[in-house]
Amino acid sequence: MENVAAAIRKVSSVSLLQNEELAEEIYRDQPHLLASCLAQPKLGAHINDVEFLLNILLVCYQAMKESGLRWPMITEDEQQRQMQRWIGAVDFSEHALGDDGSDSARHQYADQYAERPLLAFVVNETNQWLRGSSQRNGVGESGRFVMMASMNLVNCIANATVPLTSHG
Repeated sequence: MENVAAAIRKVSSVSLLQNEELAEEIYRDQPHLLASCLAQPKLGAHINDVEFLLNILLVCYQAMKESGLRWPMITEDEQQRQMQRWIGAVDFSEHALGDDGSDSARHQYADQYAERPLLAFVVNETNQWLRGSSQRNGVGESGRFVMMASMNLVNCIANATVPLTSHG
């Protein structure tokens, strides 16, 4: 929790140049995660939506740095695998379990999540973004892709196998 809070403070308080430097670091260490954000305009996303995703990625990456742990590179294949897992979990909770079971399944999912503070941050940010998008012009198909991309970022991070050693 402290790492996520520190990351949020750091990313929101530094200069644009410092965030650009962090983005360059992400490009070196996690190019596929960065690409998943930058590819959104091809799916119809507005530049504000890309900025929303980049902010999530910056905070997630900074939180990893705050923890002292180093993620392995998350590949496109891993991103696709995590997306399929998430879609399957959402589909199962919404269609197979009914209303009562859906709430229970979502609570169980969150309770067992490997990176609960990051998940809480991403869900909160995504909900705020969704409210703003629906007030401006509706979420639409591209908005669904942006929402899915935000969840996939945190799912990839939470499910990455992190080595037991840390870096300074």
